[in-house]
Amino acid sequence: MSAFTHVYTGDGKGKTTAALGLALRAAGAGWPVFIGQFAKGMRYSELAALERFADRITIRQFGRRSFIDREPEDGDFDHARRGLEESLDAVLSGRYRLVVLDEANIAPALGLFPLEELLELMDAKPEGVELVITGRWAHPQVIARADLVTEMREVKHYYRQGVLARTGIEK
Repeated sequence: MSAFTHVYTGDGKGKTTAALGLALRAAGAGWPVFIGQFAKGMRYSELAALERFADRITIRQFGRRSFIDREPEDGDFDHARRGLEESLDAVLSGRYRLVVLDEANIAPALGLFPLEELLELMDAKPEGVELVITGRWAHPQVIARADLVTEMREVKHYYRQGVLARTGIEK
C-alpha cells in the first residue's frame, strides 16, 4: 500500500480542520490514528469530539498554551522536544497508519526544535504510514519532501473585524 506525506500550510484558516477531517475518515476506515498537537495545550472542542474515538484515535498535546499572544518560554521547548520524540515513536511503532503532526511546521520557525529533526522524522517514515504535517511557515525543505502540499490562503476573515475564536468553529 502506498502511503504519502501531506503538508497543510499557509496563513488561511483550515489546516488543522483538514487534518482532523482526514483523521476522522481514516478512523472510519478502521485505521489507528495518532495526532500530536504542537504548541497547543488548551482544551479545544475537537478534543471532546475525538474522545469518542479513543479506541482508534490517540491525541496528545505538546504545549502549555497557545503562542498567539506571547513568545515561547522554557517549558514550551521541553514540551515540543518531548512531543517530537513521542511522534517519532508513533511513526516508527507500527501501531498507526495515520500520524498527524498538528502545528509542527511552526515549531522550527519558533525555534522549538531544529528543522533537521522534523526532516529526519519525515525521512524515517515507513512505507505504510501516512503522515500529515500542519501549520504556517512550512519550510521549503519540508515542502520539497512532501508528496502533497496544500496552502490555505486567507482571502477574507471575520477575525479582521474583531470576531474572536468561537467555540465549535475555531476552538
